[in-house]
Amino acid sequence: MLLPGAALALLCAAPALAQDIEPNAEPLEAALRNGQLTPDEVLRSSALTFPQVLEAFEREAAARADQLGADGAFDLLLKGEYYDRLSGTFSGGFAKAEARQPLRPLGAEVFGSYRLSDGRFPIYENINNTNQAGEVKVGALFSLLRNRDIDSRRFAIEDTRLAASQAQLDVLLVRLNVQHEALRAYWRWVAAGEEIRVFEELLEIAEARQVGLTREVGEGARARIALTENEQNLLRRRTLLEQARRDFLVASNSLGFYLRGENGQMVVPTREMLPDLGRMKSVARPEVLAATPVSEVIQNRPELQTFKLALERANNRVALRQNDLQPSLNASVELSRDFGAVGDGGPTFDSTDTVVGVTFSVPLQRRTARGALQRAEAELRETELRQRRITDQITTDVANILANLAAGLKLAELADAEVKQANAMVQAERTRFRLGAGEFFLVNAREETAANARISAIRAQLAGRLAEASYNAATMNLKALGLD
Repeated sequence: MLLPGAALALLCAAPALAQDIEPNAEPLEAALRNGQLTPDEVLRSSALTFPQVLEAFEREAAARADQLGADGAFDLLLKGEYYDRLSGTFSGGFAKAEARQPLRPLGAEVFGSYRLSDGRFPIYENINNTNQAGEVKVGALFSLLRNRDIDSRRFAIEDTRLAASQAQLDVLLVRLNVQHEALRAYWRWVAAGEEIRVFEELLEIAEARQVGLTREVGEGARARIALTENEQNLLRRRTLLEQARRDFLVASNSLGFYLRGENGQMVVPTREMLPDLGRMKSVARPEVLAATPVSEVIQNRPELQTFKLALERANNRVALRQNDLQPSLNASVELSRDFGAVGDGGPTFDSTDTVVGVTFSVPLQRRTARGALQRAEAELRETELRQRRITDQITTDVANILANLAAGLKLAELADAEVKQANAMVQAERTRFRLGAGEFFLVNAREETAANARISAIRAQLAGRLAEASYNAATMNLKALGLD
């Protein structure tokens, strides 16, 4: 079955992808010499070293091995036989070599043998006699009803081929999901690092103010209650900073699950590796992404390609069970000829013999075959219904991703505007406070409001990044996921 677009391109390269890339891939340690961790480095690391990806490749290798094993049902068979009497009235013995080759059309099998006998045989073993140069026999067997178009051997070959194709698609699906989750972990880590900076700045302001307030209280220029109030703010801001550090550590550990060195060991990133967001490419606009119809977006999804293969496997299983209901009607033809001088068997063996035969059998009730057929048909209908459900689910997911992306970008714009207004209010309140017209409580409130606005902006930007990563995974944007 041909796979369209990007899926086919990746599947063709999938078995050797790791080997082709790894020798030329820049080690993670070298890539981090500049001190900043980029999304490309994370994606490269997860694509080459993440255990789940390597597991998928091993499953594909196992499926290929099953395919090779199924092909073995049509291997050429060579058989040898030797028979001789060491004592007794009769001295007859023979040696025989035979080759059999199963064929796929008509469930046929062709064979050829050579047999040579010597000595005298009892009458009930007279068939073992040959002329002195031996006997050559060739023949063929054919299935005319049951096993004519399909049998367990041909079914196994086709089924393992389809299973191997499904394993290839599973590799693609695993890689897509891993790259998606690696990107999400990366952007959460970046956002957590940005949040730490916000709370550190908020704490630094309170600590600097504490120094000034301590001096002013000591000089009698300000009441001690202001110092106590600021100490309370210090405790609250230190708590917020510790929570942010905890969240960053969790995000670092989560990213380290995908970020690995050449030996596959996890590498937990530090704050020094945080990137400069000013150099990052902006999130794509949803109207640009939505220009391609959803039906075209999802047609290459590996889940749907897998269902096509699953339906083909289910149809083959139904055909196999229908074959089991057929009567067995087999035909055979063989040609034999003895060569050389007449042997102990006499002149009756000195001829060319052509033999044909037909065998017929049919189970009368066939309940086993009917039950297996009904089960195969039910499994086929189940697969068709599941395919419809997954198709609708993917369509819904893509639409939701676009909606989340549009909302995320809009919220990010609103959050940026809110940050500007909050900063302006902070500056105004600080000026009023220095002039003696403002209140210390309002200054703290304005600062924390501005910090919250910055946190909201960071999280809105994160939502946009996560939605973009989800869209790239859903639409199989291999370049954006580091898989091209």
